[in-house]
Amino acid sequence: MKRWAILLALIGLALVTALVIREGIGDVAGILRQAGWALLLLVPLRTLPLACDTMAWRGLLKPIDPQRRASWPFLFWVCAVRESVGLLPMTNIAGDVVGIRLARTRIANGTAVVASVISEVFMTICNQYLFAALGICLLILTTGALEQTRTMLLGLIIALPIPILFGLTLRFGSMFRRIETFLMKTIGPELSTWVNGESLDAEMRAIFNRTWRLLRAMGWQLSGYALGTLETWLALKLLGHPVDFSTALALEATVMFIRHIIVIVPAGLGLQEAGLMMIGTVLGLPPDVSLSLSLAKRLREVVFCTPVLLSWQWFEVQQLREKSAEAT
Repeated sequence: MKRWAILLALIGLALVTALVIREGIGDVAGILRQAGWALLLLVPLRTLPLACDTMAWRGLLKPIDPQRRASWPFLFWVCAVRESVGLLPMTNIAGDVVGIRLARTRIANGTAVVASVISEVFMTICNQYLFAALGICLLILTTGALEQTRTMLLGLIIALPIPILFGLTLRFGSMFRRIETFLMKTIGPELSTWVNGESLDAEMRAIFNRTWRLLRAMGWQLSGYALGTLETWLALKLLGHPVDFSTALALEATVMFIRHIIVIVPAGLGLQEAGLMMIGTVLGLPPDVSLSLSLAKRLREVVFCTPVLLSWQWFEVQQLREKSAEAT
């Protein structure tokens, strides 16, 4: 799986390079140079949607961590690590796995932590659907480009059963007990030492029974998506092609939809660039500006995620030292 992720990342990087060459390296560089160091303002701006994600996760964890051993700053850092891991050539679930591991250093109930992250995955599917629908509606209202958005509208209609069926399965089904039974038969009884499907199903039902808490968490996460639009709005302003907030939201939401359709490509390399250029053309943005916007977003990702990933490695080293000291 890791080899496939690396291969797809290289293909995506090659596509980005080809797009830059096609649009003209000098033209793209000139647009970025016009914005200059002000593009670094995108880095602290990223903390706003992350804060919303943290509020959403903290709300789900509160019933199992009333003493707040997993404090808000700690969970904010874990959310940043989860996002930053997505920058690496790894599978898309790697960030969630790392997040579970880090949260378990503060919360003893590992099954409940896993359930909270799975609930977040469900919320992400629902909110990305809602956000994409809002973006496509704004795109049609802004440009009247019904023909160009027909494929995305069809994709939304086809995808509609996915969040519904996933939610019903988590709420009423025994999905993880069935998965555990299957894995026990294929892998062996030693699996039962680290996973319990029945307990995980019970934790999922407990989360879904707290309806208002789950809806509040979804609201926080959706607010984070809306605040993430500020990055696109500010970047275009700095690049010399300002747009209003509704246009920026239409661009952000539809490109997010395109980027997450093919989840196996690490960091959406190539998909984000092609999506921004396609939707940007519909909204009247020149292709080289759309490509420069994508590169500005990539720059923010590198500047923001690199120190976060380094802090994660430092944390893991400290954990190993503590375990080694306890063993001796």
